[in-house]
Amino acid sequence: MSGLRVEERPDRLVVTLDRPEKRNAIDTDLIAALHEVCAELEARPRMLLLTGGTDGIFAGGADIAQLRERGRLDALAAINSAAFARIRALPMPTVAAIDGPALGGGAELAYACDLRVCSARAVFGQPEVRLGILAGAGATHRLPALVGETIAKELLFTGRRVDAAEALRIGLVNRVVATPDELMPAAHGLIDEMAKGSALALRLTKLAVDAPAAAHPHLDLVSQAVLFTDEEKHRRMTEFLQRRRGS
Repeated sequence: MSGLRVEERPDRLVVTLDRPEKRNAIDTDLIAALHEVCAELEARPRMLLLTGGTDGIFAGGADIAQLRERGRLDALAAINSAAFARIRALPMPTVAAIDGPALGGGAELAYACDLRVCSARAVFGQPEVRLGILAGAGATHRLPALVGETIAKELLFTGRRVDAAEALRIGLVNRVVATPDELMPAAHGLIDEMAKGSALALRLTKLAVDAPAAAHPHLDLVSQAVLFTDEEKHRRMTEFLQRRRGS
């Protein structure tokens, strides 16, 4: 896939942004490749680990040369935001592993994932207003959901950058590791923890958490009814009871 390296594992897809000469800038070819990844994970649901690798850059934002030439019809076509929304809606949990800058569209790509792990040298920022545009690929609604309205507005209005320590403090990331070498093991470890659960329970939990408030508690009740009749639920609970009796 253009601009991506993809590694398939039984329970996850590891996708690495691979445009080092452009600081992993997000162009139309990369967006098309992300759509291909989404199509694969929609057809055969697995968890996603999305990263820019450990060379000190996650994604430097949208490709400015392309962005400068886009007009109003391109904006209405939702070129980047449609791909990021598709990532957000994937059936199984997604994790972004971030080393170095995640700026503009690169930050919005990270926000589209369910969870974020970063190295100590990670930096997040939304510089769009300084380029005469707004953060139109998800930051205006995902960032307030992550860090609260007041902090989100400050970051969106000023373009100020957030380092890894602040990102952890304000809830923008879940975990920070000290060195780039620790990043991918930490991200895989997080997915390993999730993989200990039932795949169907994970999928329905994500569906419930992402549903609008009006869907609750009805969606929770229907999802639980599905899980209560799942053979894996019976097996897991039987094993739990047997372990407790044996202790």
